Amino acid sequence: MLTLAVANRAETFERMAEPLAERGIEARHCPVSERTVPLTGERPWSPDEFDVGFVFPGRMIEGGAADAALDVPWLNGRDAVLTSRNKAGVIARLDRAGLPVPETTLVSNPVDDEELIAAFERFDPPVVVKPTSTTRGVGVARVDDLDSFLGVVDYLDLVHDFQATGDKSFLIQEYLPDARDYRAMVLDGEFVGAVERRLPDDALAAGQWKHNVHRGAEATGVDLPDEWRRLAERVAAELELSFVGVDLLASGDQVVVSETNARPTIDAETKYEPGFYDRLAASIRQRAEE
Repeated sequence: MLTLAVANRAETFERMAEPLAERGIEARHCPVSERTVPLTGERPWSPDEFDVGFVFPGRMIEGGAADAALDVPWLNGRDAVLTSRNKAGVIARLDRAGLPVPETTLVSNPVDDEELIAAFERFDPPVVVKPTSTTRGVGVARVDDLDSFLGVVDYLDLVHDFQATGDKSFLIQEYLPDARDYRAMVLDGEFVGAVERRLPDDALAAGQWKHNVHRGAEATGVDLPDEWRRLAERVAAELELSFVGVDLLASGDQVVVSETNARPTIDAETKYEPGFYDRLAASIRQRAEE
């Protein structure tokens, strides 16, 4: 039986452990963050303990230490995680490839007010201000006017003033009104399922607009149109990602790719295409053989 190192426990590990065990793969939790990890002498894991890793840990420092100790191939390695996490790079690459993305401008601090105002005025407000290195919608803000925009930028400037802040950039992005939020999953080039993430009606009525599950949105399995499925597959191919969640926003007759996630949460099996775990197990075995 193959042994699979899974850095993130939470929902993904709990959901995948049993289905993979039925297919001859033992998933073991391998926590790498929020703990102490000896880097010399006796380490928490030995190189012969695991055959393959699920996805490279999200924190690069901890991931590097774990990668050295485990010495395994990953279903999604470090480069895949870094590629997907670079929101600016993803938008630029997909736009260059002719794939639909929101109108977006990258701001790399420090930038003077004159240039910020010019960047804001390229858009028809409201706009979305999005940090480039966060997940789950953290720090993403919708602003309706120039004063509000400059106020949000002031807060980002305070963060970026700290010398230890490595990423000093953020995105200005067009806001798509009443957009429906979908995540399409692609594994080894093929669409394998999708969910729609939607806030409860009372949250929408209260003015919430970010359909993130950790903010109370519900993820419901959906059957995407073939055109959207092919779009997600083209995104995975363009970015050369083996296993990826492609976030789609649909507003009116417009569908755009807003982000990608190379460390996607695995949902309930019922939200995927038939045979999903067979495909996932086969992909894990292939990576182990490589």
